[in-house]
Amino acid sequence: MPSALAGAVAVLALLTLAPGTDTAVVVRATLDAGFGAGVRTAVGVAAGLTAWGLLAVVGLAGLLAASAEAFTVVKIVGATYLVVLGLRTLWTARAAAAPGGEPGRGGGRGSGLRAGLLTNLLNPKIAVFYTGLLPQLAPPGMPRSAGMALLVLVHVGLSLLWLGTCAGLLTRARAVVGGARARVALQRVTGVTLVGLGARLAVATR
Repeated sequence: MPSALAGAVAVLALLTLAPGTDTAVVVRATLDAGFGAGVRTAVGVAAGLTAWGLLAVVGLAGLLAASAEAFTVVKIVGATYLVVLGLRTLWTARAAAAPGGEPGRGGGRGSGLRAGLLTNLLNPKIAVFYTGLLPQLAPPGMPRSAGMALLVLVHVGLSLLWLGTCAGLLTRARAVVGGARARVALQRVTGVTLVGLGARLAVATR
C-alpha cells in the first residue's frame, strides 16, 4: 500500500502543479491586494475542493458528472463567472495604466476567499475528476470511500501548499521588479488567461 499511495500522491502533485484556474485566481488576488489576499484565495480553492471531495465520497458528485443537463448548467455558470473575473481584471489593469491611475486594491477581505471557492464549486470538471480518477488511485486494502477521502485531503493539502507558495513568490517578485508597468502587464495576462479559461470551460465535455 505505501507504494500505491506514493504513486497516487505523485499523480495528484503533478495535477496540482499544472497551471489552471486555481493558479490564475490566486495570481489575480495577489496582484490586486497582496499576499494575504492570495492566501485567502488559496483557502477558498481548498474549501471548494473539499466540498467536491465530500460529495464524491458520498456519491453525489457522480450524479452531477453523469447528468448532461446538470453538468451543462454548472459549467455555463462557472464559465460566465471566470469570464467576468477576467474582464474585471482587464478593467483594473486599464484603469491603472491610465494617466494618474493606480492599481486597484481588491474587493474586500472576503473577495479572494469567495473567488477561490466559487471558481471550484462552479467547475463540474472537478466532479468528473474526483469520481473518475480517485477510485482508481485509492490505495488497495482500504475501503474505497476512506481511500478517496484520504486522497482528497492530500490534494487539498498539496493545493494549499502550492498556491500559497505561488502567492509568496509573486509577492517577492513584485518587491524586486517593482513598478506599476510590470504589475499592469501581469494583470493583463491574468485577465486574458481567466477569459480563456472561462471559454474553455464553456465548451468542455464530460
